[in-house]
Amino acid sequence: MDLSIIVPVYNMAGDGKLNFCLDSLVGQDFDGDYEIICVDDHSSDDSVRILKEYESLHPGLFRIIVNERNMHQGGARNAGMKAASGKWIGFLDSDDWVSKDYYRRLVTLGEETGADVVGCCYSMVSEHTFEVGKISRDHLEDASGEMTPERRKAFLNNMSSMVTKVYRASLIRDNDLSFPEDIFYEDNAAGPVWAMCYKHFEYIDEPLYYYYQHDTSTVHTITEKRCEDRMSAGEFMLSEMKRRGFLEEYHDEIENIFTTVYFVNTLFSYMRMKNGRSISVVKHLRKRMIEEFPDFRKNRNYGRYMDDEQKAYVDLLMKSSFAFYVKYSLLWWYRDLRSKSG
Repeated sequence: MDLSIIVPVYNMAGDGKLNFCLDSLVGQDFDGDYEIICVDDHSSDDSVRILKEYESLHPGLFRIIVNERNMHQGGARNAGMKAASGKWIGFLDSDDWVSKDYYRRLVTLGEETGADVVGCCYSMVSEHTFEVGKISRDHLEDASGEMTPERRKAFLNNMSSMVTKVYRASLIRDNDLSFPEDIFYEDNAAGPVWAMCYKHFEYIDEPLYYYYQHDTSTVHTITEKRCEDRMSAGEFMLSEMKRRGFLEEYHDEIENIFTTVYFVNTLFSYMRMKNGRSISVVKHLRKRMIEEFPDFRKNRNYGRYMDDEQKAYVDLLMKSSFAFYVKYSLLWWYRDLRSKSG
């Protein structure tokens, strides 16, 4: 088998989302044999019925796995990897889709260059279409090539989604790579760790992947559980980096990733929750950063994705959790009041 495509599925039956995703895979212009491994993550809608329809309509192309409990995307991807038999492995979120030549072009480039990972940029869209929307380019212009320490550091400072890539199965097996289970933000946890194992990365600067943005997307939903999962993702990443011996050489890059995922993104997401906030969580975030990376604000890449207001609030937090909590709560109370009155 040349290619295994792993699709985690959870409650995607509505609005034709799952059908549009799967149709883009059925119609792939791929020069070789490929399998589509769909892992239903204990859906409560008609997702399993739709998957079985595709399996019946396309015998030999689809393999359906049904999880007995919800394990989130990381657990579903792990189950798919265990079943995969392809030389190359790709991941596709079940509300996204890809161009007809997506896998042919990425795998062909990988075979021609000897790369173990090949990626592309993606198009952000809000409706089911193959028209290109806003294009996101996460990688630097010189991302392609053998992974020297300098290129790897640049790569870690410009991480991108794991679904916009194909991976040699040997890379995954030889390095015992997997995803954390039972949490959201599995890419934030696993992506940097996987990147440390790349030997040769190639990049196609074209939007061959379509990222569907809608109100129920993980990035558009703030809950206490998802804030906790951001923290867990950061801890998973850091623990794996330490266990694999990467922290010393890539300290600044790993520090910055942890600061962004574990601390900054969690802090400002959590403080925008309208109900259920507690100063104890803010104190914990502050304490953890002081324990692990007390000088994180001196990192040369600190704050690249923060505005001046956020930086000022982090400075305040590091002086006083109470002062930060009260002032930031009042800020968002005032902004919410203005939005309701205006």
